[in-house]
Amino acid sequence: MTETRNRKTGKIIAVVAMCAAVAAGGIGVATAPSWAGQAIASESASPVRNTPGLAAPVVKAVELGVTPTDGAQSVNPAAAPSVKAINGQVKDVVLVPADGGTPLEGTLSADGTTWTAVDPLTFNTAYNYSFTIVDEAGRETKKTQTFTTVAKANEADAAVYPENGATVGSGQPIEIVFSEPVINKEAMEKAVTVTASSGQAVAWRWYSDQRVRIRPETFWASNSKVSVDMKLFGVDFGNGMIGNFNSTVSFTTGPQRLAVVDDITKTMKVYFDGQLVKTAPVTLGDPEWLSPTGFAVIMEQERHSKFNAGSIGLKPGDKGYYPPLTVEYANRLTSSGVYVHQALESAWGAVGRSNVSHGCVGLLPDDAAWFFNNMKTGDVVQTLNTGAPAVEPLEGYGDWNIPWAQYAQR
Repeated sequence: MTETRNRKTGKIIAVVAMCAAVAAGGIGVATAPSWAGQAIASESASPVRNTPGLAAPVVKAVELGVTPTDGAQSVNPAAAPSVKAINGQVKDVVLVPADGGTPLEGTLSADGTTWTAVDPLTFNTAYNYSFTIVDEAGRETKKTQTFTTVAKANEADAAVYPENGATVGSGQPIEIVFSEPVINKEAMEKAVTVTASSGQAVAWRWYSDQRVRIRPETFWASNSKVSVDMKLFGVDFGNGMIGNFNSTVSFTTGPQRLAVVDDITKTMKVYFDGQLVKTAPVTLGDPEWLSPTGFAVIMEQERHSKFNAGSIGLKPGDKGYYPPLTVEYANRLTSSGVYVHQALESAWGAVGRSNVSHGCVGLLPDDAAWFFNNMKTGDVVQTLNTGAPAVEPLEGYGDWNIPWAQYAQR
């Protein structure tokens, strides 16, 4: 009898000791004791046991996901910071610049498990995160973290032509010049959307990692509204460079104005929306300075333009050299100095008869004034039958000399 009493007493002491350990919050590997008869089912559906067994709540550990991670460097400012809890909730989230300032606004999901920042981050800024995690038993844990965004040296931007609000000719391609090389061109093309009221599709032509042109298959339809929507904030250019802005540039095109110059007939015929509106005699480049053929776009217009033979490589004593002079009604076609302009007085007798220029299209005074006043930047001049090659794409805007099927090839 005494031995039996001792065994019972030992069992009671063992059970009391185990209950005390669980009540004290001990954490360890739980196994089913031999006296329980069978394994206790999982209690993941309820934080408090409501079936026979150990008299203590069993709570799942909270799994926490925080973006950006603690101590992260060179964080993309477009990354949306967030705090997410599994098997718990988050509250009291504060995300603020480390050197002070206004905390970023954020939203909390309906179930209280996820907080997401609404305001964008800024470049070259350290941020402090503080938040509270609540587990399924109502216990709270406060946490703090830090991260730093991309330095200003890694910011990238871009410039667009035509400028916002401009009105240009229907031959004007869009040009985007990026401040940094674009390695992932496909991603960049997805980040920039070009739409035209005419519904014309466009193609991209990359001339380098930093320069791209965009145009439709044919000239822009008359009086089109064209929009260039650039979602570049946070776009990875490559080499650690990150886009720093979003912007929309819109411009309008005028009528389709095309001047066709033919060296055989020594004439210029000007068409507005396909209708002939002007015919004028011309003089073109002489045999040593042939005028380039193909399409060119008027780049700029100057009522009075200073010409210098040195800009085309001539110096005093060279054949074809001329002293600095001022030319009337100048319409630039190429960056190297091909213009449509009023012919010099000494060349008026050659207009319509022979070629005496250094590659420019020369007009008589009245015709030059008409051209200057009625044609605009972005309008097109097509030159035929000179025997010279076509205008190179980057010699101004010679993009229209590239066949459409080849234009988008990188």
